[in-house]
Amino acid sequence: MAALAYRTQKALRDAPASFADFRAGSKIRTPHELIRHMDGVLGYARTFFIGGSNRAPDFSKFSDAVAHFHETLADVARHLEVGTEFREITAEVMLQGPFSDAMTHAGQLAILRRLSGSAVPPENFIFAAISTSNFGPNQPLPVSPDADWPERPESQSKNNN
Repeated sequence: MAALAYRTQKALRDAPASFADFRAGSKIRTPHELIRHMDGVLGYARTFFIGGSNRAPDFSKFSDAVAHFHETLADVARHLEVGTEFREITAEVMLQGPFSDAMTHAGQLAILRRLSGSAVPPENFIFAAISTSNFGPNQPLPVSPDADWPERPESQSKNNN
């Protein structure tokens, strides 16, 4: 869950304000819509701990949607940490379903950044400072960013990682 928080924020860090509403094509989710969907996927996963149903709220401000996504992520992580038992599902299915789905969407956010003309700087994730207690939007900067990356936008200097 901490890796999901880290990678989501990596894809969103320093994005231009217009990124939230960037649409790569017809019927392709915007980043704002993707964050809401990710929030819904994790909220649905949470129902397998607590029961009930889930519908992710629709925030008009992207920053509010991102904050709520991180709150939902932290709550799911808390259930995992304290050992809340799954209801009618296995850990394997949870990983194969909603957790993998959410991670895929974090990757989609990174691809959308590139398509919008604001590529995400690459890094060696082996050395990423991912903290198992940090599920919020304030994630650390890359520890081992790549010095050279061919898709670097011309607006970014080679010294600005």
